[in-house]
Amino acid sequence: MRKTIIAALAALLVSTAFAQLTFWTTEEQPARLERQQEIAANFEAQTGISVDVVPVSENILGERVTAAFAAGDLPDIIYHPLNFTLSWYEAGVLDAEAATEVVDSLGRETFGAGALNLVGVEEGFAGVPVDGWTQLIVYRQDLFDAAGLEPPTTFANIAAAAQALHDPPNVYGFVAATDPSQVYMMQVLEEFFLANGVTLLDEEGNVDVDNERTIEVLNLYKQLVELSPPGNLFWQQSRELYQAGQAAMIVWSPFILDELAGLRDSVPVTAFADPTSPELAKQTGIVTTLAGPSNPGGAGWADVRYFGITIDADTAAAQQFVEYSMNEGYLDTLAVAPEGKFPVRRGTLEEPTKFVDGWAQLDVGVDRKAPLSAFYSQDVINDIVAGLETGSRWGFAQGQGSLTSKLYGTRTIAELVRAFTDGERTAEETAALMQFEIEALK
Repeated sequence: MRKTIIAALAALLVSTAFAQLTFWTTEEQPARLERQQEIAANFEAQTGISVDVVPVSENILGERVTAAFAAGDLPDIIYHPLNFTLSWYEAGVLDAEAATEVVDSLGRETFGAGALNLVGVEEGFAGVPVDGWTQLIVYRQDLFDAAGLEPPTTFANIAAAAQALHDPPNVYGFVAATDPSQVYMMQVLEEFFLANGVTLLDEEGNVDVDNERTIEVLNLYKQLVELSPPGNLFWQQSRELYQAGQAAMIVWSPFILDELAGLRDSVPVTAFADPTSPELAKQTGIVTTLAGPSNPGGAGWADVRYFGITIDADTAAAQQFVEYSMNEGYLDTLAVAPEGKFPVRRGTLEEPTKFVDGWAQLDVGVDRKAPLSAFYSQDVINDIVAGLETGSRWGFAQGQGSLTSKLYGTRTIAELVRAFTDGERTAEETAALMQFEIEALK
């Protein structure tokens, strides 16, 4: 019996060692692709398993996967955004058991709970969380401190600070998203609604937005719009105004972090005579979890990316590659674009903060490079990473993430909120209309 087991294990090792994997990735920019190819080469040198890294544009990823699934020719592993994970699992594309085995092997407790919960299924998890980012409330901490204001972690604090610091055209208290044609407005609104416990759906999966929680969000947002510059505003104006020193608070992705530090010439810091000055980064505070009056525990808006192991995969070899990429090679995985790839795995069981500490030392920037730790305090870095643990999205907890995709595609909520802030309807009328429109999409 013992000889039989040894022979079987030896056969498995031999077959795995000569395996050839196909890995689809949406990180298709040349520099990022090169880094991923280096990871694959290092993995092959260690295991003998070759990995063909294939770039696929995110815009056509869904179509490519559908075609490959129909042909029985899926790649072994797909690096993909959250919005595909559950729908692919439900369609039979992803092997949740294989992904869950990887998570358990690495240690569930080493992952941020938020990233895992977003893709929780009956077998465990539909994919292995790789990295992500949380939407940030970026604020002038120096101005807050000088005025004796609390950080903008709650609706009340945001409203108070925006009112106190509003001094146009020198400084605007806030820069709200007001252009419904831009996805950015949907992202900002989703963060504020989640912060107040507006998850769109109740525990039974029914639409639930015609309520006091929604009205509280609408009233706050209208106040913030009134403390913003006029016009159709989206990410471009909010960044320009903040980097010019003319905004007290904005909502942005972490890709702004290197720009605030003066590391990108195409996006200069114009608040100072020297556009490469790191001073604005040092004056900036970051908030990742926001709390509304009806949801004191708060929430964050998270975008997480996953490794999906497909049903057509060489499962054992694919699991080896994913484990390598999330363990020995994890800092290399994050280094593909560290300013937008926050570690969803903080560390190992033996070294609980290993990957967070290492990520903070990775170089960011374009025209000049330096680690985030050169400009942002350890408290800020810890807050950025912790945001992924509380991060959420509409519909995913109820297994209806596809509804969120429809809402983003139609911009329905953004259109309704813009009409409300323009004075066309009351908050109560807007909440009722939101209920109707979301039910129609569902």
